[in-house]
Amino acid sequence: MAGSLHYPHLHPGSGEPPEPDDLYAEPPPWDIGRPQPAFLALAEAGAIRGRVLDASCGTGEHVLMCAGLGLDATGVDLASRALRTAEGKAHERGRTARFLHWDVLKLADLHETFDTVLDCGLFHIFGSDDRAAYVDSLRAAIRPGGRYFMLCFSDRQPGEWGRVHKLTRAEIEASFAEGWRIDSIEPSTIDITTDPDGIRAWLVALTRT
Repeated sequence: MAGSLHYPHLHPGSGEPPEPDDLYAEPPPWDIGRPQPAFLALAEAGAIRGRVLDASCGTGEHVLMCAGLGLDATGVDLASRALRTAEGKAHERGRTARFLHWDVLKLADLHETFDTVLDCGLFHIFGSDDRAAYVDSLRAAIRPGGRYFMLCFSDRQPGEWGRVHKLTRAEIEASFAEGWRIDSIEPSTIDITTDPDGIRAWLVALTRT
């Protein structure tokens, strides 16, 4: 997860959206230094397969998790500072992974397809227009039969969270009504450094049809 138009901002009551690199001037609350437990469980269950893309990868923990499984793993983000950190982690851990400075709304321009796409804390920052554009972008990047796994803010999370949209199950279903099979939408948690209870979230699993 990271910032600007295509990144979440996990501070209640935020004002103008920050620039992507500004979010990493200090470690942001979602940069927990390890994979999110929900995604780690998916990896351990063998659900993350093939060529993997992490949309808005931040400092790369999920990309490096996948690389550690021997998967072909790519992360994209608009925060150069986060990408440099991710590359440094890959070097330190001896992992082979690719990190690209790229707009998630323009995944078609990569001219590549992936078997699995991960999204932790990205989908929920989009308004309706950008949400539709992002779903179109995903459709171009995921091969038919490929999987998309998303962690997003749930409408069960209390309080105001700036630009983050606390999503209902119905909103998620409507966004992926065409060209996707919704495999599951389950209550989950996004771990953050500023609250031991984390964020109430949805873990969504979809298949590109």
